[in-house]
Amino acid sequence: MAKILDIRGRQVWDSRGRRTVEAEVVVGRGTTPLATGRAIAPAGASTGSAEAKTVDVPTAVHNIGTRIRDGLRALSVSDQARIDERLIDLDGTPDRSRLGANAMVAVSLACAHADAAAQKVPLWKKLAGDRRVSLPVPQIQIFGGGAHARGRCDVQDYMIVCTGAGSFAEALEWTAQVYAAAGQRLARRGALQGVADEGGYWPAFKSNEEGLLELIGAISDAGLEPGTDVGIALDIAATQLYRGGNYHLALENRILSAEQLHAMWLRWIESYPIVSIEDPFAETDSAAMRAFTKACPVQVVGDDFFVTSADKVRNAAGACNAVLLKPNQVGTLTETLACWDAARTAGYKAIVSARSGETEDVSIVHLAVGWGVPQLKVGSFARSERMAKWNEGLRIEESLGAKALPYPARKLFE
Repeated sequence: MAKILDIRGRQVWDSRGRRTVEAEVVVGRGTTPLATGRAIAPAGASTGSAEAKTVDVPTAVHNIGTRIRDGLRALSVSDQARIDERLIDLDGTPDRSRLGANAMVAVSLACAHADAAAQKVPLWKKLAGDRRVSLPVPQIQIFGGGAHARGRCDVQDYMIVCTGAGSFAEALEWTAQVYAAAGQRLARRGALQGVADEGGYWPAFKSNEEGLLELIGAISDAGLEPGTDVGIALDIAATQLYRGGNYHLALENRILSAEQLHAMWLRWIESYPIVSIEDPFAETDSAAMRAFTKACPVQVVGDDFFVTSADKVRNAAGACNAVLLKPNQVGTLTETLACWDAARTAGYKAIVSARSGETEDVSIVHLAVGWGVPQLKVGSFARSERMAKWNEGLRIEESLGAKALPYPARKLFE
């Protein structure tokens, strides 16, 4: 069994040109190195208040090379639960503010990669064991707004889900066509302002609903059928809109109560082929989230509402019916898996998700495949930090071949 010989931290850079931390874990038998695993911590722009806390990058790097290195050396790299328990004990705070969630998640993931490398298997295979797996269904951003585009529109993500696709590769082919068509439509009418943080187009819309109309147009222009081939997913990130007990839509200069917002979302769902809506109400507005979930016929996803907390999922009391899984929201792989386990026990769906500040790290694709999480949200169909993850999914799908479970897109949103 390979043991941890050394752990190093280094400063690297994310997709927004900001500092982040990479961990490198060396494992071996005796004193002989056998394999190395690396992972990089992402960072979000739209964050829940209960997320695990980060520390500044120089401190995170120092913590990895001192406290974490000293505390984890000689542990079996195959015992992920013990590694993560030790990380939590070394930190000793309820919010990961001593070591930093950025330092912890980089090390936790790097240990998993090192163990997979020592076993000479990809990370998804290490996580899956003998279970058969399939590729997850992507949610892919076409237009970016909210905190990802300096509030240019109030909805944070206008995404598509290729509900009619027969494979991961086909879903990406269709997405490429829709993404190109959407850009051409915006450019023709002078509404293309650039690219948002996650690679989606930065649009100049006159209303938030205009984004839905443009998505329908782009899907049709791509030769696909809205609602049959391709559905729509939205990330509202409503906590960003919530002030003084009401929701402020800056683009339309409107202030809505929770009841008015509830009615607007239901009207949109009735009028457009929306299959998923994320954080439709603020993280503190539990009553509104429960009422909406009860009335809503589609997937209601909690991100800021759950912050990848198993306890929050267990205590949801009817709020949401799906959870977003972001390892850096809690700090360790084991806690992220516990949230997925809690979601399954509650009958909730789940989505493994990237952050707005991303890197070339492709760990989340392996988590989704290896754990059997049926959906994956990476951002848009542009920028290398996003495409690295979509391309990794293609490699995994190719390697699985006929051994894969049937691709779940056509059944997932029935």
